[in-house]
Amino acid sequence: MSENPVFIEKQYLGREFIPITIRLVMAMFCFAAYFLTGAEEKNNDLLVVVGFSIIIISIIMGFLLHFRTRVINKSIMLDGLWTTKLVKIDLNSITKAEKGEYSRYLFNNPVYNLHSKGTIRFYAGGKQAIHLTDRDGLLYIIGSHHANEFLRAIQEEIKK
Repeated sequence: MSENPVFIEKQYLGREFIPITIRLVMAMFCFAAYFLTGAEEKNNDLLVVVGFSIIIISIIMGFLLHFRTRVINKSIMLDGLWTTKLVKIDLNSITKAEKGEYSRYLFNNPVYNLHSKGTIRFYAGGKQAIHLTDRDGLLYIIGSHHANEFLRAIQEEIKK
């Protein structure tokens, strides 16, 4: 068995366009409120502290790994943040693998190993996802920025 992964993808919490925009707009409102309020206001400096805190948290979140996806040895391994357990999906039990849209919604929360209504979801960002169906009818939806390469790696491993 080879120990070299066929596919590796890392997804980070703070690198999606819409959440970054929301955080920066909130910081801009804090700075605008600071400049528009008078100097005689008691908690005026608090607005600057909150604005810079939002920006610093946004920068830190850009480096927080949400989860890593690897295709290796006829399995998909997903490992996430500090307290999450390694999830291993055996490709021998997969009956169907296809590329599709993660969700029809504009805003999607990052999730790791979310069990809901017969599906298990893994998502940090992007619009595309890989839909895997196993023998028991359970659907795995794994969000990916590189869905074509991910699907190709899965299909290669299934053929082995």
